[in-house]
Amino acid sequence: MTEIIVSFNPILIFVAVILTIMASYTALDLFTLIKSSDRNQKFLFLGGTFSLGIGIWIMNFIGMVAININASGSYNIPLTLLSMIFGISFTGMAFNTVIDRQLKTGNLFAGSFFLTMAVLSIHVTGMFAVGMNVQFVPSIFLMSALIIFVSFLFSLWMLFYSKSLSYSRPIWIKPLSALIFTGAIVEGYFLLIRSSSFYSNGEISRGGSPETSLIYLVFFTGILILSGLIASSTLISKRLEISDTHLHDIQAALNESSIVAITDPKGIITYVNNQFVEISKYEEHELLGKNHNILNSGYHPPEFFQNLWKTIGSGEIWRGEIRNKAKDGSFYWVETTIVPFLHRKNKPYQYVSIRTDISALKSAEASLKTSLKEGNDIKFALDQSSIVAFTDEKGTITIVNEKFCEVSQYSREELIGHNHSILNSGLHSKEFFRNLWKTIGQGEVWKGEIRNKAKDGSYYWVHTTIVPFLNTKGKPYQYLSIRYDITERKKTEEVLHQQDKLAAVGQLAAGVAHEIRNPLTTMKGYTEYLQLDETHEERQEYLSIILDEIDRINNIVEDFMVLAKPKAAELEDRDIIPIIKNVVSFLEFEARKKDVKIGFEYEQDIIQIECDENRLIQVFLNFIKNGIEAMPDGGDITVRAKIRNKQVQIAIQDTGVGIPQEKLKNIGEPFFTTKKNGNGLGLMVSFKIIESHNGKVFIESELNKGTTFNIILPAKSA
Repeated sequence: MTEIIVSFNPILIFVAVILTIMASYTALDLFTLIKSSDRNQKFLFLGGTFSLGIGIWIMNFIGMVAININASGSYNIPLTLLSMIFGISFTGMAFNTVIDRQLKTGNLFAGSFFLTMAVLSIHVTGMFAVGMNVQFVPSIFLMSALIIFVSFLFSLWMLFYSKSLSYSRPIWIKPLSALIFTGAIVEGYFLLIRSSSFYSNGEISRGGSPETSLIYLVFFTGILILSGLIASSTLISKRLEISDTHLHDIQAALNESSIVAITDPKGIITYVNNQFVEISKYEEHELLGKNHNILNSGYHPPEFFQNLWKTIGSGEIWRGEIRNKAKDGSFYWVETTIVPFLHRKNKPYQYVSIRTDISALKSAEASLKTSLKEGNDIKFALDQSSIVAFTDEKGTITIVNEKFCEVSQYSREELIGHNHSILNSGLHSKEFFRNLWKTIGQGEVWKGEIRNKAKDGSYYWVHTTIVPFLNTKGKPYQYLSIRYDITERKKTEEVLHQQDKLAAVGQLAAGVAHEIRNPLTTMKGYTEYLQLDETHEERQEYLSIILDEIDRINNIVEDFMVLAKPKAAELEDRDIIPIIKNVVSFLEFEARKKDVKIGFEYEQDIIQIECDENRLIQVFLNFIKNGIEAMPDGGDITVRAKIRNKQVQIAIQDTGVGIPQEKLKNIGEPFFTTKKNGNGLGLMVSFKIIESHNGKVFIESELNKGTTFNIILPAKSA
């Protein structure tokens, strides 16, 4: 075994270093693309593995060629291929541990170890491929392996592990890593050469020209390197082409659908698309170099834009709606997203604003707000003036307003879920409501007047309009009823109706009174004539009674005349106590015949009022007679007189059959009576007399317990 002395060819070493740098840079570029790529990850990984594996191998292979050995230039092809396989395999294992995962320190050490093994395996196998026995100096060998390991560890840490470097990704990191990788490979080659001693096995053969073999080998390895680079470049170009295509498609989609502008950090416009030009009505050259103040509509306050700039200036995305002003003075609304682009110091170097025209939407919103306001105004007006309710198709109440609750005296909870029968007063017939439902059930509007009954039992009238809401089949699915309280109007109509009756009665009374007064005058004259010649005391008394009755009839006729042509009462100061006593005394005989007792109670002996005595006597006679007739089986009548709050209160109370509540309110109307043979004129005349004295009459009654006529007259001031 003969030791071989070696020397180096510097040109070949230089070529090997250059090829290794190229291969390393290409491999690292492909490996870093894997994390940012969703496609071709396997091809990128294989390309990077092949490129770096060949780069490690080529350094050792050409390095062996570059050694000037006074020996054979022959090579063992299988071992040469095996060294290449070792390099590619260990490289693949190394990068499989450091890419496409959450990198840990252990992965970093494992990757560095596999790369070191790639260098060592290629070097050792390559030595044997040229037919040499190698003896390594252990200390130098271990030192060489450690230096190679640390170099790879630092490069991998810088490229994949460092957070600050991986975040900012400076442009120099890949070239520097490629140089460190190359340095580790070249350093490993020379250190391993220095730590080795070479011996030949037997006789050295000299086959072929070493220069020719050298050219072929360099050409072959160059082809391998260039093939790897071409394959890597093809993959990168394909990816860039796809990225460009995607970018072009995205840009085309944005240009078709969005308003796009780019500004510098100061807000100066540097780019606008066609949509921006079209909607703003400015030419492109009019926009470039300007800021967005050119579009300011004056709608937004300065604080709005201050907050906008504060947001994007801090590197955050801003979203909102802006009203802009076009060149022709028209306004348009845009939904805006402004995205800040940050440089390595996390400061914005430009802003991209993407806008969508929402003018139509804002117009629709404005119209909707106007419609809602008009609807709210209409609702408010209805709520203030009308009684509103919604019902479903079956008539069940679903919505009521406050006016409905106020008039009906029911709460909303008591009404919703029920139908309007809860308000039925019993006045209208079933046929009335059947016609109502028939009308609205056919989809037609119904209008009419309804008397309802409130919760406290009182009645109120409403003018009602019921509007059916129809579905697509033309069938009602709900009803809206709008009512107006017309209770006062109905009362006025009743008063007018009574006045019409009084006018009719007055006309009748005028005719009757005219016909009665003529014979009464004759009767009074002849009676007075007979009284002059009559000497019999008893007959004289009878004639006096006849004259008194004729005068009373004449007064009654005059009351009938009041209906036809009311006249002012002739009021004089009178004590009401003796007047009532005289009436009670006059009716005691008639009351005893019907088993009725009449009592008179008074708090003061003298109660002074201004009155027409004869007319008040007529009222008291009428009310007390009504009380007697209301007690066919006998009973008690109590007359009470007192003064309260400068008013004289006279109550005539009986214990008769009473008056039903539904008839009580009609007492005093002409021709309305509860008697079988009455005509209602007596009470009507009595009420008119009390009214002529500036007084009032209130009636209280309860069935089978009796009735009280309360007369209120002004007291005579002392």
